[in-house]
Amino acid sequence: MKLYSKIIGKGQPLLILHGFLGMGDNWKTLGKEFAELGFEVHLIDQRNHGRSPHTDQFSYDLMAEDIKDYMQHTQLEKATLVGHSMGGKNVMLFATKYPDLVDQLVVVDIAPKYYKPHHQTILEGLTMLSETELDSRGKADELLKEYISEWGIRQFLLKNLYWKEKNKLGFRMNLEALKANIHQIGVALPDQANYNQPVLFIDGEKSNYIQSDSDKDLIRKHFPKAQIITIKGAGHWVHAEKKEEFFETVKHFLTT
Repeated sequence: MKLYSKIIGKGQPLLILHGFLGMGDNWKTLGKEFAELGFEVHLIDQRNHGRSPHTDQFSYDLMAEDIKDYMQHTQLEKATLVGHSMGGKNVMLFATKYPDLVDQLVVVDIAPKYYKPHHQTILEGLTMLSETELDSRGKADELLKEYISEWGIRQFLLKNLYWKEKNKLGFRMNLEALKANIHQIGVALPDQANYNQPVLFIDGEKSNYIQSDSDKDLIRKHFPKAQIITIKGAGHWVHAEKKEEFFETVKHFLTT
C-alpha cells in the first residue's frame, strides 16, 4: 500500500504518525519546527485516514507493514518515528518488529496495554454527518455539537471534511472500515514484543491513557530503556495543547 505523505525539510528522516481519525496535516506546524532542526519530516496519513488508500482491512500488523513499505518506497534505510495515540501503538509495534529500521522512537500519550473501545459517541456523530447533505463546515459543526461538546475535538474531526463536489462536503477517512474494525484500535502490544533502545514516552497530566504505575511498568517491560515524561496541564492531545513544551521535550531527546 502506498501511503500519502507530505515531506518538509531535508536531513535525517523523521516520520510522524497521527492518531485515530486524524491525518498527517494535524502535525504541519510542529513538522515545520522539526524540519528547522535538520530533519526531513514525513507527515504520513495512515491507511483509511486522510488521503491514503481505503481498505476493508485494518490492524496494527498491517499498519506496521505499511510503514516498512513506505520506507522502502521512499528509500529510507533508517528513520526516527514519532507516533501519537493510534500512531504511537503503530510505532511501538514497528520498532519491536523492525528495530534495525528505527533510529529514535517517541511515543505520545499511549501505553502498550489493551484499551476498551471508547470512541462510540464520536463515531455516532460522524456517522450522522456522513448521512447528511452538508454544504458548509459551520453546519457540520452545529450538528456535531449534539454529540461532542468540546470545540477543539470537533475542529480536529472536521479537518477530515473536504469538498467532494460543488456545495457537497464529504469525509476523507474511511468511516465504515474504521467503525467495522474499532476493536482493533485498542489491542495490546504482543506480550513478547520488546525493543531495547532508548524510547521517549510523553503523556499528558490530564489524560487517562497512561494512568498508573502498572501502565509504566508495562511500558518498561516492553521498552526497558524507556524515559517517561509527563507534561503538566495537557490532555490526550499533548502536542496541540502544550505545543512548545512538547516540542522542547522531543527536541531535547532527539538532539542529545
